[in-house]
Amino acid sequence: MNVGVIGAGYVGLVTGACFAEFGVNVTCIDTNEGRINLLQKGVVPFYEPGLEELIRKNVNEGRLYFSNNTAESVKKSDVIFIAVGTPSLEDGSADLSYVDSVARTIAENLNGYKVIVTKSTVPVGTGERLRNIIQDIRNDGDFDIVSNPEFLREGSAIGDFMRPDRIVIGSGSERATSVMRDLYRPLYLIETPFITTDVETAEMIKYASNVFLAAKISFINEMANLCEKVGANVQVVSKAMGLDKRIGPKFLHAGPGYGGSCFPKDVRALLQIAESHGYDFKIARSVIEVNITQKDRMITKIEHALRGAGGKTIGILGLSFKPNTNDIRESPAVHIIEGLLDIGANIRVYDPVAMDDTKSVLGQRVTYCSDAYDAASNADAIILVTEWNQFRNLQLERLKGLLKHPVFIDLRNVYEPDRMRKSGFDYYSVGRS
Repeated sequence: MNVGVIGAGYVGLVTGACFAEFGVNVTCIDTNEGRINLLQKGVVPFYEPGLEELIRKNVNEGRLYFSNNTAESVKKSDVIFIAVGTPSLEDGSADLSYVDSVARTIAENLNGYKVIVTKSTVPVGTGERLRNIIQDIRNDGDFDIVSNPEFLREGSAIGDFMRPDRIVIGSGSERATSVMRDLYRPLYLIETPFITTDVETAEMIKYASNVFLAAKISFINEMANLCEKVGANVQVVSKAMGLDKRIGPKFLHAGPGYGGSCFPKDVRALLQIAESHGYDFKIARSVIEVNITQKDRMITKIEHALRGAGGKTIGILGLSFKPNTNDIRESPAVHIIEGLLDIGANIRVYDPVAMDDTKSVLGQRVTYCSDAYDAASNADAIILVTEWNQFRNLQLERLKGLLKHPVFIDLRNVYEPDRMRKSGFDYYSVGRS
């Protein structure tokens, strides 16, 4: 079986490399010639643990290829995954222009039966939209449309693909479903649950999953804010909640809010889908509002701790929206930094992998440092925003000696308050006294 993956971004590259590891011949296709040239040299244009090694292995073993010739790749592929971007438009809806363009290219190059699979996160009805675009161009085309949403977490995407919680296959064709089951056959051996449904339901599953997880984050952040007011400890609250099997412990960690490429975009898109069908999705709207407010509350927390941040020098630890990725899209850290810059603070920053990406957004408005201790040098406070492992066991005495004032603001609740205060820090966290 030959597989084509159109879109050599995060989802496309992980999908292509992992299918190649399953023993399938895969071509990853992208119109960005520079990106394809880098990939052919074994260079991955973003940070994802283990991906570069997996790509290099499968290229060397002759199962993984890269091309910018979409037409030729479509012709030689039996299964074509669409993994292009669907960014948010101004009204929150998903921009499907890239998906539509791919559909037209596929239609123009149909040369036999194809299974056309949406991996991109797309609104309900996109499968039918693709069918109509292709049929308008090739009304004699032999193809089926499948929705196969991805559930890849940045920083652990390979493990998520190889050991998934579930595989969702949305299709109205037994023939296409059989092809998809054959493609994912290695996962049957580890008893992965398969959900087989119609295209529309599969499209909705992705949004439902992401919005629910975002809602858990916003909920626990609201609880953290209330805990601060009543003197309770949100970490103990969330631990006790998580032990209830109906709730579970994941995504119940208080902090500065969610970011990244999925949750913000998908919550907005689901809200827009609801609005377009005349439904006021109050929970989704509240999730967005709480998340925006939470990021702003962190700026207020910092101002309070410093008795005003204007003219102060502040060290920031972590720029990516979560550890093990260089993705800074809608990162709480970037939002907080921009807020602090607006009130006249001087900012020193460090992140293990996201510095170059941050420069494209913040430019020279901040000072880029060589490590956590450099970020703390002569600063009035140090703020832990992204919980990279290397920030979990800092040399506290060294850190305190570098700071002008021993102010440590821990927005991820990594450290224990008693320990930090005994070490001589003015310590602040989220949802704990």
